[in-house]
Amino acid sequence: MNIDKEPYQQLIIQIGSLLQSGRQQAAQAVNTILVKTYWLIGQHIVEFEQKGNEKAEYGTQLFEKLAKDLTQAYGKGFGRSNLFQIRLFYIKFPIVQTLSGQLTWSHYTEILKANNDLELNFYCKQSEHEHWSVRELKRQMRSSLFERLALSKDKEGVLKLANEGHIIETAEDLIKDPFVLDFLNIPEQHQYLESELEEKIISNLQQFIMEMGKGFAFIGRQYRMSIGGKHFHLDLLFYHRILKCFVLVDLKRGEIDHLDVGQMNLYLNYFKKEEATEGDNEPIGIILGAHKNHILVEYATDSITNKVLLSKYQLYLPDKKALQNALDKLLEN
Repeated sequence: MNIDKEPYQQLIIQIGSLLQSGRQQAAQAVNTILVKTYWLIGQHIVEFEQKGNEKAEYGTQLFEKLAKDLTQAYGKGFGRSNLFQIRLFYIKFPIVQTLSGQLTWSHYTEILKANNDLELNFYCKQSEHEHWSVRELKRQMRSSLFERLALSKDKEGVLKLANEGHIIETAEDLIKDPFVLDFLNIPEQHQYLESELEEKIISNLQQFIMEMGKGFAFIGRQYRMSIGGKHFHLDLLFYHRILKCFVLVDLKRGEIDHLDVGQMNLYLNYFKKEEATEGDNEPIGIILGAHKNHILVEYATDSITNKVLLSKYQLYLPDKKALQNALDKLLEN
């Protein structure tokens, strides 16, 4: 039996594509049904508790009895803590139409750990926008992404961030305070060199780009520029697909000073005249340092027309409570 090889290979590819698409749609449909089922269970529990009253009449005894009876009748998955979580799910999302078909029950169980409704709304929106896996969601919540983004904004900006997620429209939207590079696994007290920091970032480039945020495309490291007969090397060069511009990143092991700002300004002027092409917006410079002197930064960047952004990085997960306290003070003003 002679079969044309090329059409046959196309047939195999087409069938494989259909199977993969069908399996994905089936999994998504099952997930949607599971999430809605848990929402309905939570609704029934809350309505039974309240019996039309604003406050629940029953305490933990109801959950202990429910856990025992449901487990006996339907098997695992109905422990007391799970039932509390299902109940909380309904309370936090009382309108079923607001649930996302893209998020799994595992996503929602993580999001329910948020400290407040602002944080909860943000992680829902951001998980959906960025198509985060559950693992990436956990990492972003551990790194206090919401607080780090929120602390670079005013009160109105924080509320917008919570309701819409992190939308990148300006250069300032690229900044987190601080950037968390815990995935580099550099010991906190280790006396590392800037070259070692850069090498670690290149070895963990995918995670670094995730921390930087949506839209970054890596171009190269130690990017060479020849200016006035002298050679300069930029640590990391990216192109931002959303802002349509080059993003220059310079790494500093210690505190950022005014000389670093001046050097980045030089690089940006070079890129505007020598590297940018038609359709590119003006380049953005980001200087990441272990420390940042706010007063020095203010004077060093004053009157500079180029976009030079300065932020701290840290090699370990931040103190979430301290960030939350700082955010609470911001929202009180």
